[in-house]
Amino acid sequence: MTAGVTRFATAITRLPCQNAVDGLRAVDQGMPSIDQMLADHVDYRSVLASTGADVITLPALPAFPDAHFVEDTALCLPEGVIFMSPGAPSRAGEVASMRADIAHLFDETHQISRPANIEGGDILITGTEILVGTSERTNADGIAALTQIVGEWGYYVRTVNTPPGVLHFKTDCSLLDDGVVLSTPRLASSGCFSAYEVILTCEGEEAAANAIRFNDLVIMPAGFPATKARLESAGFNVRPVNNSECAKIDGGMSCLSLRLT
Repeated sequence: MTAGVTRFATAITRLPCQNAVDGLRAVDQGMPSIDQMLADHVDYRSVLASTGADVITLPALPAFPDAHFVEDTALCLPEGVIFMSPGAPSRAGEVASMRADIAHLFDETHQISRPANIEGGDILITGTEILVGTSERTNADGIAALTQIVGEWGYYVRTVNTPPGVLHFKTDCSLLDDGVVLSTPRLASSGCFSAYEVILTCEGEEAAANAIRFNDLVIMPAGFPATKARLESAGFNVRPVNNSECAKIDGGMSCLSLRLT
């Protein structure tokens, strides 16, 4: 495993289905607009493609309202793909469809299965380690299964505690650069990023923490001007994308794509 900023050649996305508005949510923030969600998804894919990456758009899965949050179903690494075991029972069936759609892109494939549970939203890959947050969707068995697989590829896994009430570890953080993390104050205060330079989200803008560094861009949800300015002051090329509707069903920037080198 080598340090450095990863450059991605491909992004995999999935169209939201019409009943995506019925997706899981921890708190009722109102009914999402499917029309706005679809328009935002077009913008998201356009920004990914603007970096020169190939963007693969998979068809919607009407049986699974949350299926456009593809990151939770698979972990893509240069060595191979690991299909996840979602902790939400209603999402378990998404994995078989993802396997059918993308397994052929990889030389090596692995599957994590129940009673182990793990979702991609709890996994942060940096240049030196893989951080995995415990949550209601990711348990110790899931982390152990992942550790065994990626250990054979030379990766080090470190378990961290996701703050209470936070859906996924990456709800509160993202990797900006080699050794640089964007984090909410509540997560950073745990000390889990003591070996990293940390840029904090601004007060009242904690939802900005789920961003993605995709090639030369930091893609973040729109509507958080103070955090955007803080990132730009640090030298990052920031591209906001509206995420108002996915946010109502607990989705963010990283959830919407799988990113391949």
